[in-house]
Amino acid sequence: MTILLALIPIAIVLVAIAAWFFIWAVRSGQYDDLDAPAIDILREDRPNAALVEERPAGTGSDSESAGS
Repeated sequence: MTILLALIPIAIVLVAIAAWFFIWAVRSGQYDDLDAPAIDILREDRPNAALVEERPAGTGSDSESAGS
């Protein structure tokens, strides 16, 4: 029966820690969108428009500009 004097405070501390982590996760946005990450993995990759630079024909290639 005296073990309850130790187990009850330990249980209260563990519940308080779990509640704090849950509140932190909700406030930081961990549960905002649960469906999009599961769908994103099924989408095909598209090149990023900012990374793909379109050049007019006849202006040279990257290998020519890299040497200078």
